[in-house]
Amino acid sequence: MAEAEILRLEGVRKSYNVGTEVETEVLHGIDLALAAAEFSALIGPSGSGKSTLLHIIGLLERPTGGRVAIRGEAVDGLDEAALTELRGRTLGFVFQFHYLLPGFSALENVMMPCLIDRGRYDAAMRGRAEWLLGRVGLAGARDKRPSQLSGGMQQRVAIARALAMNPALVLADEPTGNLDTRSADEIFALLRDFHREEGTAFLVVTHDPRLAERCDRRIELVDGRIRPA
Repeated sequence: MAEAEILRLEGVRKSYNVGTEVETEVLHGIDLALAAAEFSALIGPSGSGKSTLLHIIGLLERPTGGRVAIRGEAVDGLDEAALTELRGRTLGFVFQFHYLLPGFSALENVMMPCLIDRGRYDAAMRGRAEWLLGRVGLAGARDKRPSQLSGGMQQRVAIARALAMNPALVLADEPTGNLDTRSADEIFALLRDFHREEGTAFLVVTHDPRLAERCDRRIELVDGRIRPA
């Protein structure tokens, strides 16, 4: 394994309805490696398996076959509690829909991953959350609830939340899909800024060819297989 490698998939397959007459394999032997601090786009037509692959990389689903390794350690044998801990401390997530908790402020939403991990509040997590909100341009909105923020502002909060635990890899699933062109460009620029400043690796699923072209690497998935570059 390369020293700076964050993720490796070897022969990963995923089937649904296993053992039934309608068993369907949607990923067919995926081999993929991501380096630390890499900024990559995952592209492909609808139905190609992008979301399934992202869920497996994000330890949200288990593959039917093959091997998944994070920082050189296979995760196949981990139980659900260990997977949850590894996911919370190593990975960050930004989705097309922000999934902010409506009853909490922007600041509290950003702190939530830290609260879940540590089980208690401390000044360090608040300081990190306040810094992140300032970094995404929302220092003045920290006490506002999601309903008081625009769609672009909510996505900025979601980005700050994804970075709260200093993850090694952020998975962004169509993070600009619900935004207009200007807001999409601003959100993408924020992701690139965090990539440069914090050395965080990003894997961005996008249908926007403009954004894909601005990534350092493009990984194309077609019919459950990675198309050779």
